[in-house]
Amino acid sequence: MKSNLWRACVAALLGLGTAACSPGGFSASQDGVFAPGVDRKATAVNGIDVGHRLLAAGEHELALKAFTRAALAQGMNGEILSGMGSANLGLGRLGQAEALLRRATTEFEPTPPEWNNLGVILMERGKTEEAILVLRKAFALDSGKTTQIRDNLRLALAKSENTAYDNSQNNNYKLVRRGSSDYLISPTS
Repeated sequence: MKSNLWRACVAALLGLGTAACSPGGFSASQDGVFAPGVDRKATAVNGIDVGHRLLAAGEHELALKAFTRAALAQGMNGEILSGMGSANLGLGRLGQAEALLRRATTEFEPTPPEWNNLGVILMERGKTEEAILVLRKAFALDSGKTTQIRDNLRLALAKSENTAYDNSQNNNYKLVRRGSSDYLISPTS
């Protein structure tokens, strides 16, 4: 009895082994169950686009790497510096983000989101007066269209007008990511 059971098990294993080797065995099916292969002849996606997509997904560390690769492939430009600054802002590296965004706004033609992000960083670092100047520039370049820039400028002005401002209240604000690489300072209460 045991020998018959043993033979049945061996036969079943041999049957499975030969089924895997046959064309209809364990090969990839055409119904999309398995991941597609890599098309090595296709053109690569632009590193800047990859960085912006990763920023939108909240993957700041990967976005920073994508912008770095883009800088190596294309050379440094304002969009790459701004992207790297936004990624560092998302990671909480305010000093690095400030340096990168300052460089983006001085060496290249800056855009309103770059000025806005620099203003947000300056507000977070306690440089309110400079933040007001930077946010006013962002507001003027944007013609007041973007709500985030308007709200950030309003908050910076309110903070500078409040002469009895207490630094212990500094924790009542947090950075909120809006859009692909814009940040807003909003109250936590």
